[in-house]
Amino acid sequence: MTGKVYLVGAGPGDPKLITVKGLECIQQADVILYDRLVNKALLEHAKPTAELIFCGKSPGKHHLIQDEIHELLVEKAGQGKVVTRLKGGDPCVFGRGAEEAEVCANANIPFEFVPGITAGIAAPQYAGIPVTHRDHAASFAIVTGHGRAEKGQDYLNWEALATGIDTIAFYMSVGNLAYITSQLIANGRKATTPVAVIEWGTMDKQRTITGTLETIAQDIVASGLQNPSMVVVGDVVSMREKIKWFE
Repeated sequence: MTGKVYLVGAGPGDPKLITVKGLECIQQADVILYDRLVNKALLEHAKPTAELIFCGKSPGKHHLIQDEIHELLVEKAGQGKVVTRLKGGDPCVFGRGAEEAEVCANANIPFEFVPGITAGIAAPQYAGIPVTHRDHAASFAIVTGHGRAEKGQDYLNWEALATGIDTIAFYMSVGNLAYITSQLIANGRKATTPVAVIEWGTMDKQRTITGTLETIAQDIVASGLQNPSMVVVGDVVSMREKIKWFE
């Protein structure tokens, strides 16, 4: 008998932001493979008999490498178990969910995606920054700030991003922020464009630093802000002073 794999988005951090279906997948799972940024409070909803496997990754430190995670998905589901692969945010927004689904498909393991709320939308909202606004932003992009090493840093169409998108949310970008801001300016974005960096978005320890493309890299060094953080570029950042509500 073959089990099933659920590729579940746990949301951006606040455990109350998981979907109803995502919570059901946690409650029904025989095995839960969970990532570093998943709020541990969600694991309290697991069955007492559920096997909990930590798959955490941080920059330069992987508790399990991706191939080992793939092997576990196939192994556990192949034993007839219900496997919930619990990922921070959404499984397909820089979460490698598609790669894990492909592994399941190749092994004839049934699977489902369960979308989650991604930090690129949630963290700005908790900081009082809407990613779109009728007066400020008609377009929004989700962008990785940390490319694959073999591709180097020039993996993005910087000109299109700089001049064609109103609001840009950069994931995994604090370490590359000086490079990112310099590229946006060099490709036509005004140096005075507002920027926010949101640390631990939606969590009680959330902290937000604001500046401009010209200043933000220095601002976050002075603040000591670190990952996990979301970088938001665009005029919508100016809304924060009026509608910030969480911090």
